[in-house]
Amino acid sequence: MLTGEIMLVVLIVIGLLGRSHIIATAASILLILKLTSLERFFPSVERRGLELGLLFLMMSVLVPFASGKIQWKDFSPLFTTLPGLMALLGGAIATYMNGKGLELLKLEPSMIVGLVIGSILGILFFRGIPVGPLMAAGITALFIQILRHFGI
Repeated sequence: MLTGEIMLVVLIVIGLLGRSHIIATAASILLILKLTSLERFFPSVERRGLELGLLFLMMSVLVPFASGKIQWKDFSPLFTTLPGLMALLGGAIATYMNGKGLELLKLEPSMIVGLVIGSILGILFFRGIPVGPLMAAGITALFIQILRHFGI
């Protein structure tokens, strides 16, 4: 049965219609791997793909440091201005939420289906950018915690 292939084609079409080149490209690459009988690489992509993606994301964020666009003098506003302090707080909270998201995905791996579909909906309807399932899982973990707090 071609269920996997059909699903990838649907994701390619959704990615193209939603102008999300990342989803369309990722689904296309996976479809090529599947159609060329290179599925043996799926476990490696699944296991190391997130790390590799985070590596490239971190590299892109650190380019201004490497290129000299950000220098030591640029650090003082982080500790002396409200926007700088908010940036520090935002970064700390985001990494904490990502950790909670990783815990949730380890406990409930089936949640990834909802996260992927939710990310696609966010791209299509809110012009969002799919930076990764960890933050989405972290926010989901927060929602679950809030619901449990209210006994729902």
